[in-house]
Amino acid sequence: MTVEVGQKAPDFTLPASNGETVSLVDFRGKHVVLYFYPKDMTPGCTTEACDFRDAHKSFADLNTVILGVSTDPLDRHQKFIDKYDLPFLLLADEEHKVAEDYGVWTLKKNFGKEYMGIERSTFVIDKDGVLVKDWRKVKVKGHVEEALEFIKNSL
Repeated sequence: MTVEVGQKAPDFTLPASNGETVSLVDFRGKHVVLYFYPKDMTPGCTTEACDFRDAHKSFADLNTVILGVSTDPLDRHQKFIDKYDLPFLLLADEEHKVAEDYGVWTLKKNFGKEYMGIERSTFVIDKDGVLVKDWRKVKVKGHVEEALEFIKNSL
């Protein structure tokens, strides 16, 4: 299953880094940047998380919440948050169900090995829960700025 722009974004409930369980519907009334990333503490994921961290206030000023999702467990998320002072929630999708619902759980290849994993992707969901923009196979450099510009100009 893959969600498409213009459709209602699939709701989910996942454990969050603040110790609570959160659902997409909890953020109704705010825009949501839902970004999926492969693994905490890896170079590309760290750069992306720090870019979102650095732009966090700009997103908040636009009534937008940032949620990061990977298959890492909560204890690893907490280490990632502590090390890089991340001000937004990280969600643990250990069974990769939400990644599957959003069509980002894919076959990957690295150094000749094939395995299933998260394809770096970002989704912008409007305050009514509708998917209004997606980026798949994200390249980290410049991506956060592009997402911020989209929200500034389109929502």
